[in-house]
Amino acid sequence: MASSCRWWPCLRSGMWTLLFYSVYSHLRLVLAEDVDSCEHLRLGQYLCKDPKIDESTQEPENCREMRAWVECLPAPNISCRLPNRTEFRFSGEEVGFNKTIPCRNVSGYSYKVAVALSLFLGWLGADRFYLGYPALGLLKFCTVGFCGIGTLIDFILIAMQIVGPADGSNYIVDYYGARLTRLSITNQTYRKPHLSL
Repeated sequence: MASSCRWWPCLRSGMWTLLFYSVYSHLRLVLAEDVDSCEHLRLGQYLCKDPKIDESTQEPENCREMRAWVECLPAPNISCRLPNRTEFRFSGEEVGFNKTIPCRNVSGYSYKVAVALSLFLGWLGADRFYLGYPALGLLKFCTVGFCGIGTLIDFILIAMQIVGPADGSNYIVDYYGARLTRLSITNQTYRKPHLSL
């Protein structure tokens, strides 16, 4: 009985030591946390400016190789590390980093013109001549739009932006206009498993 009384104060002081050490290590981790890079800020901690849009192409002015850069401003009182490894606290007015946004390769073919040509002069093959397919345009011209069936099919394909310019570029579509993005399934696509009943 005497031996069990001796262990109690040791056990109690050990529990206090363990509690103190866990609180201390947690506070040390929280207070000494390294400031993250400005590029790794979460949504809501920064605001990116809208890109300057070129009137003739309806794409960002600094579009190079399918990418454009926009300036991003961290929110007020956000601290992050700049590319030169210095920590900075922002007031909401300074540019903290640049972010890339996707842009499209355009070469002068207007979506509106292609749809109008397909609708009104598609039976003459004007839409295919305009998009750079002279052989199909001549064939449509000689067969009066494949007796109307080819004209209807071409109108649907051009309106859905499935048929585009022959050089592989995209249509010029208003920046906030009716542009379509093709969805594709690759090996990197996540497929939700079906539930079996």
